Amino acid sequence: MQDTLAEVKSEAELRELLGTPAPRVITKERTRLHGRDVEWLAASPFCLIATSGADGTCDVSPKGDPPGFALVLDDTTIAIPERPGNKRADGFRNILANPHVGLIFVIPGRKETLRINGRARLIRDAPFFDDMIVKGHRPQLALLVEIEQIFFHCMKSFMRARLWEPESWRPEAVPPPAVIAKSVQPRAETLDELERYYGPQYETRLYG
Repeated sequence: MQDTLAEVKSEAELRELLGTPAPRVITKERTRLHGRDVEWLAASPFCLIATSGADGTCDVSPKGDPPGFALVLDDTTIAIPERPGNKRADGFRNILANPHVGLIFVIPGRKETLRINGRARLIRDAPFFDDMIVKGHRPQLALLVEIEQIFFHCMKSFMRARLWEPESWRPEAVPPPAVIAKSVQPRAETLDELERYYGPQYETRLYG
């Protein structure tokens, strides 16, 4: 297998294959929030946060809340609340060793995305936590991101994926979550117990 792989090993080789970006692709980068960025953040209920540990191991964690959950503190700083989850804290542990983060903010139905790269810190309390209360849940932790690079990403990947086209959706292509959980890891619970766990009451645990 390894003998058949034609690996790219230099940026020069990469550029030979892909070409160079158009000037507008370079000049769209900014270092401060524009009013349009603020509008986007106010409408976005979901983002992905990429981190890397000191040893180079990577993680991408999804974060979701009501639209506008990413709080704009000033034109170079945003804060993202942490909600109850699985407590693995993979991305947070990475940030403690390496503060560099990459974020992608999504608005359902929109094919472009907002990308933010910067440096992050973990904050255990601050006055702005009072502005992050949802359904009575005041976060115990927030991610403070100091923006170094921000730009809108083009639509092509979402268009290729047909992500927002319901006629292309096939949720039944893979088993339900209880079956997957029972299949891929040792679980003491029965399948019936897992189905109840992932049933309607699962939503009641979103905020505690």
